[in-house]
Amino acid sequence: MLSRDYREVPAEAVGEGITIRWVIGRPEGAPNFAMRVIEFQPGAVFETHQHPFEHEIFVLEGEGAVEGPGGEIPMRPGVALYVPPDEPHGYRNTGEGTLRFICVIPHQEK
Repeated sequence: MLSRDYREVPAEAVGEGITIRWVIGRPEGAPNFAMRVIEFQPGAVFETHQHPFEHEIFVLEGEGAVEGPGGEIPMRPGVALYVPPDEPHGYRNTGEGTLRFICVIPHQEK
């Protein structure tokens, strides 16, 4: 079993005002999934994109929105989201503080 404080994991910049922390994955012995903590600073936007894999998201803090084919879905603490494989989606922070969420994805073949 592993216990890890996500704040001790280095944050990597993935866009203006957006960071990702790879908290648990293959290096920690997880054979199937990677758990990431993603943070958006106020006004940060990650444009619409898509992947051949699913995402499971749980919002920890802040206010935001995810845009998808069905329109915009609010992101706020306690909200869980499922993004199916190949579905276009994009995120933005709509609040005044940090938008922080957990995002779990299956490992990708290299």
